[in-house]
Amino acid sequence: MTLRVANCSGFYGDRLSAAREMVEGGPIDVLTGDWLAELTMLILAGNRLKGRPGYAPTFLKQVEQVLGTCLDRGIKIVSNAGGLDPEGCAAAVTDLAARLGLRASVAAVSGDDLTGRDLDLTNADTGERLDATPLTANAYLGALPIAAALRAGADVVVTGRVTDAALVTGPGIWRYGWRPTDYDALAGSVAAGHIIECGCQATGGNYAFFTEIPDLAHCGFPIAELESDGSSVITKHPGTGGAVTVGTVTAQLLYEIGGPHYLGPDVTAHFDTVTLEQEAPDRVRVSGVRGSPPPDTLKVAVNYLGGYRNTMTLMLTGLDLEEKARVAQEAIWARVPREAFDEVDVSYDPPLLRVTVKSADAQVAGRRFSSAVVETGLASYPGFYGLTPPGNASPYGVYWPVLVPAGSVTARVTVDGTPVEVPVAEHSANGYDGVVAEAPAHSGGATVRAPLGRVAGARSGDKGGNANLGVWVRSAGQYGWLAAYLTADRLRELLPQLAGYRLDRYELPNLHAVNFVVHGLLGRGVAASPRLDPQAKALGEELRAQQADIPAEYLP
Repeated sequence: MTLRVANCSGFYGDRLSAAREMVEGGPIDVLTGDWLAELTMLILAGNRLKGRPGYAPTFLKQVEQVLGTCLDRGIKIVSNAGGLDPEGCAAAVTDLAARLGLRASVAAVSGDDLTGRDLDLTNADTGERLDATPLTANAYLGALPIAAALRAGADVVVTGRVTDAALVTGPGIWRYGWRPTDYDALAGSVAAGHIIECGCQATGGNYAFFTEIPDLAHCGFPIAELESDGSSVITKHPGTGGAVTVGTVTAQLLYEIGGPHYLGPDVTAHFDTVTLEQEAPDRVRVSGVRGSPPPDTLKVAVNYLGGYRNTMTLMLTGLDLEEKARVAQEAIWARVPREAFDEVDVSYDPPLLRVTVKSADAQVAGRRFSSAVVETGLASYPGFYGLTPPGNASPYGVYWPVLVPAGSVTARVTVDGTPVEVPVAEHSANGYDGVVAEAPAHSGGATVRAPLGRVAGARSGDKGGNANLGVWVRSAGQYGWLAAYLTADRLRELLPQLAGYRLDRYELPNLHAVNFVVHGLLGRGVAASPRLDPQAKALGEELRAQQADIPAEYLP
């Protein structure tokens, strides 16, 4: 029997009514929600320092709307909204149920918090060593603790830091009894989990060809109909806005990934083996996903306080913009020496001039800087005006990924306060060997100069200090051209801002896609990035707007 897993949250701040919409909109078996972006852990740490909960209170608001119905219908609730305090969040759910006159069995999954442990703080991306003291350090746990909680009878499972896909894989293990060596089934569930984890992005939200998507204003959240072999159908409730197409699912599969081998604590899922098929309107079948053993390490998201930052933004209009930008900077540094700051970032993206400074001293990065910028107002370029008032500096955090041996982290599960045993996974050396079809050859032909986005979709996002940029087309013929045309050098030519950054390029012929990882584009992570677009969400759309030599036969 199919397990219908519905998503109701893609980030901390997503639509509050989504849980109720998913429970009332049609039959589901499991309601999941993802609250924990890499940035969210830092936000929760800040909340905790201010005496607020270390979990996501919005989760409780959603649970209050649906808990009674879920208990009546046997719908399980699984969420990582526990953040830095899963036990506290679970206790809050228990208290909520009591206030509602309901009896719910609530589980907490913890053990991910490694703060205070003696860790090897070598950056997994850059190889640098961290000298600062971590504010948070949380390992990405897998699906086994969630499955153990559900087997023990939990109605609600609240976790700390787990992989986003674990929210789907855990219920799959619970329902179908997959063993740790059932790599293909596990990999299929990971693909399904990755597709629905970001809510409406799988149903047309943020989609490159958005004009093809109906009623985005009432976009429905996604459902994965998960089967016993790990294959799934991605769909949504009838009567909701948006659409589920091969394109929308492809876009989400490419979101925030690196290479085609998607590493996780339960399995390595090979996204270059995914097959997508439009089974019916708003129904896309995901099958053929191959899996192999997981790595012997776990990723740990470390955050530390980097200091203080401040940004002032000036508008440049009219003539001689380059000269105006030069004059503006000279006037600023004449009043406050550039050398006074630990870091300075100046970005000129007409008509905006953004100046960001960082310092260990809040006063230096605060009014001393912002007031100096304002003081240039009557002695700078013509047409001077700013978009930011003078203000104090804000503390910022730095994201620092590290690796630890998987065996050094022990997940803990309690159900209604009683400890539950989590089985230890034993893996084999068997699994998918990674043979992938090559891109078809492109026959050539006359080309037309046109925006790349007339034929190609794109989706981009953040991976710590790196950015990913996935680009896809809709047919094998188009892919033959795209794979030959869109090289790393061509990407730098189309987006000169990427010059100087290391690029990794991966081909996914099964998705008619190529994916790039831009190392270091986001600096020390989202919270520390001085970019106007700190999560690289717009990078794909910037690429699609660039002029490319496109075969005439592929243009509308």
